[in-house]
Amino acid sequence: MKGKERHFFPGSNTPKGFFSYFQFILEQKEAERIICLKGGPGVGKSTFMKSIGDEMIEKGYDVDFMHCSSDPDSLDAILIRALKVAVIDGTAPHIVDPRNPGAVDMIINLGDYWKEEGIRENKEEILKCTEVIKSYFECAYNYIKAAKSMYDNMNSIYEMALLDEALHKTATRLVDQEFSCNELRDKKGSCKKHFASAITPDGIVNYISTIIEGYDRIYLFDCPVGMGPERVMEILKDNALYRGFDVEAFYCPMVPDTKIEHLLIPEKKTAFITSNSYLQSDADVYEFIYMHDFINWKSIERYRELLDNSQRWMDELLKKGIECINNSRKIHNVLEDYYIPHMNFKAIDKCRKALVKKYLLKNEMYKKTEIK
Repeated sequence: MKGKERHFFPGSNTPKGFFSYFQFILEQKEAERIICLKGGPGVGKSTFMKSIGDEMIEKGYDVDFMHCSSDPDSLDAILIRALKVAVIDGTAPHIVDPRNPGAVDMIINLGDYWKEEGIRENKEEILKCTEVIKSYFECAYNYIKAAKSMYDNMNSIYEMALLDEALHKTATRLVDQEFSCNELRDKKGSCKKHFASAITPDGIVNYISTIIEGYDRIYLFDCPVGMGPERVMEILKDNALYRGFDVEAFYCPMVPDTKIEHLLIPEKKTAFITSNSYLQSDADVYEFIYMHDFINWKSIERYRELLDNSQRWMDELLKKGIECINNSRKIHNVLEDYYIPHMNFKAIDKCRKALVKKYLLKNEMYKKTEIK
């Protein structure tokens, strides 16, 4: 039987620039092996990872495919949770270096499989492409930062009109509903942080449907843009952690360090997700929670024009930022063309097969006893 696959982002383009949660892919203390791929653009890092992930899916392993926010068709990492093995793109902007080489980490440098003299012939063009890509990303982050200002306008208005008591009652009810039968535990659970959606050259890409597949209870918070259930999410997260449950928190690219958009409690098969005009889901919902009910709409009627204008400008600014990221991808594709003809992909594929045999398929009995 094939394994299951999930898709999400370990980092995203944000108002703070590129924001990384790569450290949560697989922590050193829990890892059996972290394989760090090095090498330039076009050397086959994403294909290397996808081929491994696809092979492991066919062999019955569950695999997390973690996508690149600068090109969601490419991968930044894969994780085979049952084997505690991750393969990670360790190049900029998410530079990953070994912390415990030999014991946990190993490096595979795909640059060992190129003909350097052929690449150096295009040195000037490569340097120029790199500078243009950098410039496009600087512009993109300026646009996204400006869009965040419009987001903050809306957030300030909704916060002013928030019915705190109603929100608190809902949070209390959900905690009682989900955790009343669970005692506090001596050992606190752990929290993994990722992005289910990201600002990409293809727009805002959302993988939430792959993450919540198979969950029994899905609570959906329906929200206006600029308002979210992060207060409730934090309360639910803390209650789960202090009862010993491990959780996965998926953050908002507009507020990447503090605003939880989705919260998963795998052991309970329970998920709390956010829906708005940017985030849509066709999930089989257990309970809808309408955040609009927690707003005193009369008190913000005078701000209606400001809300509408802020939403319109946020959309426009994000669109401009996305255009810049897309232009960067086009130049990146040109950059890859300077590397691809000089790569020995047959040797790379041979390296991949040897890696899978040595580190991933060394004990098939482990898979049969541990994979569910």
